[in-house]
Amino acid sequence: MNNATFDVATANRILKENFAPWIQEMDIHFDLIANGSATLRVPQSERFNRVGGTICGQAIMTLADTAMVFAISSALGEFVPMTTVSQSTSFLRPASDADLIAHARIIKPGRTLMYGEVSLYTQSPEKPVSHVTSTYMLV
Repeated sequence: MNNATFDVATANRILKENFAPWIQEMDIHFDLIANGSATLRVPQSERFNRVGGTICGQAIMTLADTAMVFAISSALGEFVPMTTVSQSTSFLRPASDADLIAHARIIKPGRTLMYGEVSLYTQSPEKPVSHVTSTYMLV
């Protein structure tokens, strides 16, 4: 893993310059960017809720996918083109009326493939809403 500086300011710039407008409209905040990990937060919003008032799976999976991009970028020390090869999501409990937080970390770095996991939660990391594993290919 590269020790080059990839910080919150850099992550904000990358998000603005490289991600689709609808991703930017999620109002993603970066709580932490570290070497091989990233913690992103999306403020509570009824826009992400499904019937019954819980956060929809599509919003959860989108935040997880985005968080992994930044964990990988922090490991590399820069943003590079990459694509999601696989993403497996387990929904563990419903979430509502709170910020959604995603903590992503690289488990197995590689030259062309990166494997990682994301834990998503609202109030406490000890009570995850979802667990995601994913593989990315650097292109």
